[in-house]
Amino acid sequence: MTDFDREYPTPTTAGQQTQHSLRRRQLLATAAGAATLSTAGCTETYDTIVGSETDGDETVTIGVLAPEPENDFNGRAIVRSAQVARDLLNETGGINGRTVELAVGNTSGSPLEARREYQRLVLEEDAAVTIGVSTSEVLETIIDDIAEQETLHITAGAATSSVSELVREDYEQYKYHFRAGPVNDYDLGQAQIDFLGDMAPDLGWDSIALLAEDYEWNRGAWETFQDEQSGIDLDIAMEERYPPATDDFSTIYETAEAEGADAVFISTAHTGTDAVVDWTAQEPELGFGGIHVPMQLPTYYDAVDGACQFAVGQSSAPLGAEVTAETPTFEDAYQDAYGESSPVYTGYFAYDAVALFAEAATQAETVDSADLVPVLEDIEFTGSAGQIEFYGRDHEFPHDLAYNRGDTLYFQWQEDDAGNGTQEVIWPDEHATAEYVTPEWL
Repeated sequence: MTDFDREYPTPTTAGQQTQHSLRRRQLLATAAGAATLSTAGCTETYDTIVGSETDGDETVTIGVLAPEPENDFNGRAIVRSAQVARDLLNETGGINGRTVELAVGNTSGSPLEARREYQRLVLEEDAAVTIGVSTSEVLETIIDDIAEQETLHITAGAATSSVSELVREDYEQYKYHFRAGPVNDYDLGQAQIDFLGDMAPDLGWDSIALLAEDYEWNRGAWETFQDEQSGIDLDIAMEERYPPATDDFSTIYETAEAEGADAVFISTAHTGTDAVVDWTAQEPELGFGGIHVPMQLPTYYDAVDGACQFAVGQSSAPLGAEVTAETPTFEDAYQDAYGESSPVYTGYFAYDAVALFAEAATQAETVDSADLVPVLEDIEFTGSAGQIEFYGRDHEFPHDLAYNRGDTLYFQWQEDDAGNGTQEVIWPDEHATAEYVTPEWL
């Protein structure tokens, strides 16, 4: 995703250019090494069937789709969190008295491989439901298979609203898809508006440069922002959907400064490390915030040698806030199982997807997908990442997680007294763990 070894000069004076390039190389080199270390030791193997300690003749199989669960932090979070949910269920009698097993399908992040694994889980492993996926491209590829198999799928991780539009346009065919989280791409844009409307004055942001990498995943959020920005007292100094190949942000930041922006507000996943490392190395007269997927990783501060300090990001994971009573239940069980306090956001939604399916099956006294669809449509469920209710079949985005203001959080990377990076929630107020800290060069 990131070219860690390439030098990226800034078009400034010669002295500034050298200083920036050296600092950037140091940060990216550290990021490369730390990223390698962060996956070292993750040598557990995810077998096709991940059985529980309680064996029984009658089981319910839940299919788990995840990218590279041995190496990818999103895939690992999905599988581990589903295992935690399975274990808690089996400790309390399983689902309707039946033992819960997981069948794991490694999508490798590939739409084609995801189709193969989905079909294997449903047709060979006899999964009563599938959960997970992680990426929008994979979900868009398997949605027709989900419709063909008429088997429930509860998404964890992918935000694309395109599948929800299919549910609206052809309900009977596509009604088996539900999204446990995050909220869809359009509602992610609404969360941006809500955050800026509340917090921009407190951050000293009277004007922003609105940036987004030109990928399909963030187009819905971009469109929502365009539609709703007039409702907030904030000047948009510049707007740019920059090319996916962008690996040097110095010119973009210089333009933002020249246009009078107080901060850049970005939507980035693939280009996120370059964006934040350039910001720290260049130290422009700009704050930094937005949807930054890599910054959600708990180990990211070390991975970029602190380059994300002072940066603000959006998160669907609680990040230390007790969003619901179920949040510590999950996090404590995850800590006991894996020695880590919490996974990335995909883990919370995978845990919730398994628990949600179990609750619906308990209410209906069956795991039959056709019978569970109306139960899920009416369900009100307390998940680890927030309250779960779905938009109705007549909504613009049926079966998507309904957006609740405050369930999507904004955090800032800060440094504690011991020099460790911490993700501190700064919005909404009811979940805040710290106040915003202005970058020291500002």
